[in-house]
Amino acid sequence: MVPKPLKLGRTGFYFNVPSRYRKYGCTVANEPLGTDFAKMVERAATLNGLIDEWNDLRKGIEVLGESAPRAGTIDWLMQEYKRSKAYLEKVAPGSRSSYEKTMRMVTDTTTKAGERIGCKPIKSVTPRAADKLYEKFTIGKKGQLRLRQAEKAVVLCRKAWRVVHRLFPEYFNTGKDEIPNPWPGVTMNTRIVATKAAVTRDQVYAFAYGCIEHGEVEVAAAAVICFEWLQRPENVIAGHLTWADYRPKDAPTIIRILHHKTGAIVLHPLEETTDGGVVHFYPEAEEILAHLPHRGVPMILREVAPGKSKPFAQSSIQHIVQRMRKKLKLPATFTLDACRHGGMTELEEAELTDGQGRALSAHRTQQSYEGYAKRNIARALSATRKRHAHRLVNEKATSVQNISENGCSERGPEQSEISEQ
Repeated sequence: MVPKPLKLGRTGFYFNVPSRYRKYGCTVANEPLGTDFAKMVERAATLNGLIDEWNDLRKGIEVLGESAPRAGTIDWLMQEYKRSKAYLEKVAPGSRSSYEKTMRMVTDTTTKAGERIGCKPIKSVTPRAADKLYEKFTIGKKGQLRLRQAEKAVVLCRKAWRVVHRLFPEYFNTGKDEIPNPWPGVTMNTRIVATKAAVTRDQVYAFAYGCIEHGEVEVAAAAVICFEWLQRPENVIAGHLTWADYRPKDAPTIIRILHHKTGAIVLHPLEETTDGGVVHFYPEAEEILAHLPHRGVPMILREVAPGKSKPFAQSSIQHIVQRMRKKLKLPATFTLDACRHGGMTELEEAELTDGQGRALSAHRTQQSYEGYAKRNIARALSATRKRHAHRLVNEKATSVQNISENGCSERGPEQSEISEQ
């Protein structure tokens, strides 16, 4: 570790591998460690551990243990993937527990000989081996079928192999040629994707008013925000909607919704001045928000002590939602996520164009937007009406054409005879 003075009296720390190790082919990269001393110490310890591991392998000492997997094994590959920017910057913190669970499922899978896959060399996984592993992934410990988990495992392995191959190509080389990524092209079983539930406007507001009556104002507001302004529940709960976003001084007729997943900010108009007066687009929603106490900067906060508040935990707010929906006799499918799906479905029922719908939802692609719109009876009825009207227009046009071709006019047979005489 090398300290270097920076501007404003700060010190920057840099990790440099000793040149003698470079001569022996050490692959651990030099990197800046920032100015935070505690973080520098933690990262430097990790890098020093990698050098020690490499040096032990160079000397022929076997590296054992989950905390320091042997370089070139699948355990090591998963470890390096978790250290990569592709993981740290692209995988949301809330999703990492799911990723790690899938990684453990992959590495703890055993061969016919009883060996853990994680202890096997990367080079041992050929395309045929990947196909066999997929079949193992589909069967759980109790013999249950788990197609979704197997699909997640294949997608994760495909990404991890690609990322680590780019960073450490020497571990993917047999000496003659490089082994290709074995996971693309794995044929997976067809899986019927379950349609997520979507609640209606009436159900959302029945829930919201019921929550207010029972003192759960924040949960009422969260449901309405998810439905009307399509913000993801985890963003609402985490406090990404603040009081400064609701009718701000510089734009008092809008509400700003941040979609943390994509970084997009959508401005939703709340009202419009017309010749007939002011039109309010969300009067019921704003009535719900009017009950919210100002506990801090975020709109959704729970009070933990007089004058002290903090964001809800995911599990806590889900528990309240389930307790209240039972008390209000709403369907078991009622969740904050179902509220957002209900709002997305309403966009389609309103027959918005793809561009208009995405302008409100902040989805980047048509495919991701369409996945939220439920194919319910309201959409089917609208489509059927248009199809029926189209058929009637065609039938009328065909009838007129037939009359014209038969020499008859629309004046009727009697008038046609008089004209001919």
